[in-house]
Amino acid sequence: MAKKIGIIGAGGMLQYHAAGFKAAGAELHAICDMNQEAAHEAAKVYGAPNVFADSQKMLEELKDLDAVSIITPNRTHRPLALQALQAGKHVFCEKPPALNAAEVKQMKEAAENAGKTLMFNFNNRARPESYALRKYIDAGEVGAINSAQAKWIRRTGIPGFGGWFTNKELSGGGPLIDLLHMVDLALYYMDYPVPSCVLAQTFDDFIQDKNFKGPWGIPDVADGVTDVESAAHGFVRFQTGQVLNFQVSWAEMNKREEVSVTFQGRKAGGMIRRLFGSDGLDETAIDDCELYVQEHGRSVNRSIVTEPNEDMGRIRSAENFVRSINGEEDPLNTPDQALALMKIIDATYESAKTGRPVDIA
Repeated sequence: MAKKIGIIGAGGMLQYHAAGFKAAGAELHAICDMNQEAAHEAAKVYGAPNVFADSQKMLEELKDLDAVSIITPNRTHRPLALQALQAGKHVFCEKPPALNAAEVKQMKEAAENAGKTLMFNFNNRARPESYALRKYIDAGEVGAINSAQAKWIRRTGIPGFGGWFTNKELSGGGPLIDLLHMVDLALYYMDYPVPSCVLAQTFDDFIQDKNFKGPWGIPDVADGVTDVESAAHGFVRFQTGQVLNFQVSWAEMNKREEVSVTFQGRKAGGMIRRLFGSDGLDETAIDDCELYVQEHGRSVNRSIVTEPNEDMGRIRSAENFVRSINGEEDPLNTPDQALALMKIIDATYESAKTGRPVDIA
């Protein structure tokens, strides 16, 4: 029998969740959003038979729901996930997992207590290029990865001023927590080693400058709060001796937007990258995927060709969630990994605040 899924949030990411769930054979059974006009319109587009304004009412009335998908602002991820897990539902939650590591720990424990699957939309793991590189790693052709560099950098990419994106209390942070995908992807390639220490710095040079606003996000709020960083740079050391450098920004003096992970293994290196055009939109992006090896005394750079994928794995990520709860595939991510990632993010902000390295327990 097809899994029945209720989606909380009728915003832009709904199209990808709906397509992924459908690809896995699931039924979009309900859409819940306080904006009832948006909810009804989405229900019409995606054929959902039920519409709600309140998530608790949805859970109470639709006892046959198997899972809940959460597509809402960051501060609501924890309470909505706890609500759904305690109601006995599997949960697929948009990134970031929550505002901080303590919240993710609560979500992880709730999933364990309920015996239900909790996954997050780290969609870049589901890109064709990511699957391809992971196959080389799993086959032992890369060897242990000693070091990696993660980037998601933008020149003009602030997603509005004064809204929830730029309010630390509501978002948890700025670009570091918003664009955490490449840090996660680097950790995924490194097999998520246990972090021991972070040294980092954040910058807010352009966070109030409307010349650095991006082409997406939410409308400006004139009397709203803008108190997050515009860029974050950091260095992470792991208990294994592996290291990671990261650079993440909404607004920074870069040539163009770049989304990439480069790694150096004991047998081979590799790189996955998306370069955006001047408009910053997916349709103008160029994707690269490469492996670096030494063969017969020569340096050989292999270009790995994969099928085009404009949605950066968003649909395939949602599909994997359903296939995971069906027992058809292994989950692309786990709550333990989400918790480790959020510990690194928490330590980054603490290191930037104190000017000192921060140990991670």
